Amino acid sequence: MTTTNDLKEKHDVVIIGSGCAGYTAALYAARANLQPVAFEGIETGGQLSLTTMVENFPGFPEGIMGPELMEAMRKQAERFGARFVSGEVTSVGLSKRPFRVVAGEVAIKADTLIIASGASAKLIGIESEKRLIGHGVSTCATCDGFFFKDKELVVVGGGDSAMEEGTFLTKFASRVNIVHRRDKLRASKIMQDRAFKNEKIKFIWNSVVEEILGSKEGGVTGVKIRDVNTGEVWEKECQGVFVAIGHTPNTKIFEGKVELDEKGYVVTKGNTSFTSVPGVFAAGDVHDIRYRQAITAAGSGCKAAMDAEKFLEEHESE
Repeated sequence: MTTTNDLKEKHDVVIIGSGCAGYTAALYAARANLQPVAFEGIETGGQLSLTTMVENFPGFPEGIMGPELMEAMRKQAERFGARFVSGEVTSVGLSKRPFRVVAGEVAIKADTLIIASGASAKLIGIESEKRLIGHGVSTCATCDGFFFKDKELVVVGGGDSAMEEGTFLTKFASRVNIVHRRDKLRASKIMQDRAFKNEKIKFIWNSVVEEILGSKEGGVTGVKIRDVNTGEVWEKECQGVFVAIGHTPNTKIFEGKVELDEKGYVVTKGNTSFTSVPGVFAAGDVHDIRYRQAITAAGSGCKAAMDAEKFLEEHESE
């Protein structure tokens, strides 16, 4: 592990964030002999570090544990000279090159910067949810739906994400119960209509999940649901809970410094990783509001590193 004391004053490529995007960017930049430095942030390995079995990442016919995949990607990048710092970047200066990157009391300069700080799934905020994440509680139907064939599930949310996740899960589940705190949905009409017409979807209105029942060993067995109008609490049997109340991009430190959309995601130009600031690139869930998959994050990490390499070549005289 590289420490902040081991860093030079200036680096060709600095990467903010880990996960599939950050680690792939580090791998490609390292193989281009750019000696990248990556700050791994508070969630080393990104969202996959919180998952259990990953079965949709190419090359692993039997699947692979999320943390194991992240560790393998990290080691592969290290093999070619990438260095990783277990620190969180607290501020950046992007008004001129080289850029200024501050992590705690340490400040370094970067000729190019790759933003791969990801997006965090919004959670309900209960203890049992954190304890059972990856053990029957999920924030990604595309990632984990396959594990719940013929099971009864609960989806929490009332927006487009919840309708999309719920509808997708009906491909596997015997029934999907959508729990929403209001008596009407926030989702777009087309998404609502699709969900209402699906015979496998049942709605539990004016309700919130108070507790998720189960254990890491045995998985989810049910939920405690509270009616927000009457206060009545009752138990609903289920074998999985999907939290679909949206994501928050980890872009707080970039506000006012690089173009963000209305939801806070980094805006990139066309089919590239270029941001509004020349020399600053974005990869992974920090700019991807559509796919949010491990393999697409890895692909965008590759693009960001290649774009950074090309940028450095074109601006070598500077």
